Amino acid sequence: MALETVKQRGLVLLGCGKMGSALLAGWLEQGLAASSVWVIDPNPSEWLKKQAATGLHLNENLPGNPAIVLVAVKPQLMGEALPTLTPLGNRDTLFLSVAAGTPISYYEKVLGRETPVIRAMPNTPAAVAHGITAFVGNARADASDLDLAETLLQVVGKTVRLDNEGQIDAVTGVSGSGPAYVFHLIEALAAAGEAEGLPPEMAMQLAKTTVAGAGHLAEVATESPEQLRVNVTSPGGTTAAALKVLMDPKDGFPPLLKRAVHAAVERSRELGK
Repeated sequence: MALETVKQRGLVLLGCGKMGSALLAGWLEQGLAASSVWVIDPNPSEWLKKQAATGLHLNENLPGNPAIVLVAVKPQLMGEALPTLTPLGNRDTLFLSVAAGTPISYYEKVLGRETPVIRAMPNTPAAVAHGITAFVGNARADASDLDLAETLLQVVGKTVRLDNEGQIDAVTGVSGSGPAYVFHLIEALAAAGEAEGLPPEMAMQLAKTTVAGAGHLAEVATESPEQLRVNVTSPGGTTAAALKVLMDPKDGFPPLLKRAVHAAVERSRELGK
């Protein structure tokens, strides 16, 4: 199923909050006509209303056989929203879910087991096209469905294909919740700088830019993060003194992050039951 099929048969968004809007904005920028998009959202944003003025179908009757349905509603609204699309199930319309905590089995129960379903876990940097999305399909989703989903998801960043749905919980703990860990690191680093005498605004600027720059370097460098760390750590120097604290096997980053990620993974498993 090529992207051209989406233009011909139409694309439906069930819910269009921050993630749905980020994806839709990327698709429109890449040339998808607004007239090929149907959005179901009881509380549309002003941006979405502007798109409707250019031809996007907002809360109108859906096409009879859309190429794909993006499910982006909040988990607490899923039970009410998804059953409205039951007539599109058990056909060749692909359902692509970016809704947290909803397993593929739920979609199969509501829509029918012959419905191709792909479950994806994006993260918030998708809003600035620097996200990463992990995804996995059910038995009914074929290679062309997976390729289509990957093409669509790559407008907001990179993608990885999972071997099985069970890995989604681990992905949630690492990349799904991960941005919050980094944001908290920025907060803590700035606060530490302020405690050492830096003005608050300067400390925050230094922390933000340092984390952003180091992340970009880690992404583009051919060397591993471990080697990059070694490169900036002179024996007996200031960085070595700091890393002695951060890399402590009992109280440092490694055991702390391991516990944090495990807590997120366990909570993800609970929510998915």
